Amino acid sequence: MSKIKVSELFYSIQGEGRYMGVPSVFLRTFGCNFTCQGFGMPRGELSTEADTVAFAHGNHPYPEYKSLPLVSTGCDSYASWHPAFKDLSPMVEIEGLANSIVDLLPFKEWREEHLVITGGEPLLGWQKAYPDLLNQPCMTSLKEITFETNGTMRLTPKFKEYLAEWATYTSGSDIWREITFSVSAKLPAAGEPWKDAIKPKVVCDYETVGTVYLKFVVATEQDIEDALKATEEFRSEGFKGHVYLMPVGGVESVYALNNKAVALAAMKHGLRYSDRLQVPLFKNEWGT
Repeated sequence: MSKIKVSELFYSIQGEGRYMGVPSVFLRTFGCNFTCQGFGMPRGELSTEADTVAFAHGNHPYPEYKSLPLVSTGCDSYASWHPAFKDLSPMVEIEGLANSIVDLLPFKEWREEHLVITGGEPLLGWQKAYPDLLNQPCMTSLKEITFETNGTMRLTPKFKEYLAEWATYTSGSDIWREITFSVSAKLPAAGEPWKDAIKPKVVCDYETVGTVYLKFVVATEQDIEDALKATEEFRSEGFKGHVYLMPVGGVESVYALNNKAVALAAMKHGLRYSDRLQVPLFKNEWGT
């Protein structure tokens, strides 16, 4: 039986993108190919907040995820990739994980809720394990999956084939399934090199499997210009999905500084605006 290294598992509403407000179970996997230490920092500078949390006491003294402090700069889900916190993300067997997921649902069965697989980068190392998870008996009535990805990981041929089969499964024609890829492509503001972060061919390949949209995290006019430039690259490769602008801000003080400006920029350029509902509603606490 496969296992997945799980950073967080929780039930909340989707706070971002296409399905804002939809009740969802979030499965956060451990591991990422990026660190996104540039968020909230002056262009060209990198945040050290995650390292400060990790090493301020020699080694982190936190017994569980929920005891970790939030950060105002860098990646707000830093514990899902930072090596210092890997002990907080256990390897979980698929059967037990599936049961734990369903136990979080209000009626202990899938109805209108979605499954959101996020990270870290959920397509980095677990593509072989997801079919085992979705094939568990308690998961068969699930109708909607979103992969929250940075858009740099290619889908393996076997996983693409499986997802295509999963989406067409009807169980007596009473289930219509949908797969969404929420692609948060990283702009220079994240601190990642453009050539490593902007992968139009990879993202266009996702469109052969499901619905795909782009979500750019921005704060400044330069960020918005970068988002427009990246959008042109994706469109040139044939990308057909919607494009969202979303404000920087893992804590409310930062989020509130630029959410209105980002909304106005989205209107100006004919793009969609994505809020971050988890910030004003839940203060972006772990498990929300």
